[in-house]
Amino acid sequence: MSTFRVRPYTRTGGRTRSATTLAIETIVTTNERAAWDALSSTAEHRIISDLCRHPHSVAEVAARLRLPLGVIRVLLADMSDLSLINVHEQDEGGGDGRPSITLMERVLAGLQRI
Repeated sequence: MSTFRVRPYTRTGGRTRSATTLAIETIVTTNERAAWDALSSTAEHRIISDLCRHPHSVAEVAARLRLPLGVIRVLLADMSDLSLINVHEQDEGGGDGRPSITLMERVLAGLQRI
């Protein structure tokens, strides 16, 4: 995977936060608009779009691109605002503060792959 040649926060204009908050386990995928909006999107958006043709969590995107989580969160939030990616909301659990079984199964499966 490509790595960026400039300081990471240069890619976000120095921003470390965005209006949209994405949890590290939030799954994102590229949508159809990213393909036909390729000419107006940034190089970072195109790299992320290529990666997210298959579902990835926010944390996975950061790890695969070797960029800080904060940078990726800002870039993904920007892409979401531009409708270049789909953000798949996570099940919050049973309302008792405990994570859902689905989330726990995904975490277990991820740990088993390591």
